[in-house]
Amino acid sequence: MALDLSDMLTKIKDRQWALGDIDWDAPGAELITEEQRPKLKEFMSDLVWIEQVGARGFAALALKAPDDTLAEIYRYFHAEEQRHANAELALMRRWGMLEDDEIPEPNINIRLVIDWLDTYGDRASLSMLGTVIPMLEVALDGALLKFLLDEVKDPVCHEAFKLINADESRHLAVDFHALELLGMGPARKLLINSVGAVVSPAFLIGTLVYTPLLSKMRDNVVAMGLKEESLYAAIKRFSNVGDRSEHTSRNPMYRIVRGHGNLVVESNEPFRKFIANPLIALSARYPRRMLRPVPSWIKELTPEPVAS
Repeated sequence: MALDLSDMLTKIKDRQWALGDIDWDAPGAELITEEQRPKLKEFMSDLVWIEQVGARGFAALALKAPDDTLAEIYRYFHAEEQRHANAELALMRRWGMLEDDEIPEPNINIRLVIDWLDTYGDRASLSMLGTVIPMLEVALDGALLKFLLDEVKDPVCHEAFKLINADESRHLAVDFHALELLGMGPARKLLINSVGAVVSPAFLIGTLVYTPLLSKMRDNVVAMGLKEESLYAAIKRFSNVGDRSEHTSRNPMYRIVRGHGNLVVESNEPFRKFIANPLIALSARYPRRMLRPVPSWIKELTPEPVAS
């Protein structure tokens, strides 16, 4: 059944929440063990910045949406992703991982993606952003957040992520609706648009920064104890849901992103040896002085549990 965007927009507006709705001083913070703390801090720091990447991606999608209703939905999603990042910062501060208004530093792979978004996000094609964002959200919703809730016993964490997960479920419903729209139209037009996107600097540079980000995320969560089968099942959801629609699977960009995600998660040996691992190593040596200044939209991060 086709998604009714007007109905979805009404649901989104009705189900808004704020950090002030959560009692951040409630008991349970002491359930975080000293053994968990170092890796959990690194995990949460990455999660905060991945949410910010998603927020910036939705802001760019709002500029390209084919109708006003979808554009407004994307603007809400932009704000929701920022709220998720702020909630995760509030949890980090609750657990004693941040001092006052401290914001954790993004790792180099996330900084490179942020630079890419700031340079190319508003110019990248709708088919590119509209396909990559769902892949990241599937990985986030299906693997990272589930793993976090399995490992952390703090009830406030579970309360916050119950709200976050409800938002993410709506994001994914709209993401796959948009993917279906992108797969409609004459095959010749789809092919021309995809070839134009693939040969663009935005796609080529984006691939160079996106591949080590996804690969490093995979390595980090597996090192923390997430079973590879769970991560594979989460990424597989992207193709399982996408392939249900004859329109989605007609889109060459969808096929490219689906294949790339499978290569990363399946730990394909030639891909890891000759592409992923070298790109991770190169990104680790990327000169920090060549990074662009931190963009202004990052300053909207705050661990303050405000009510609006």
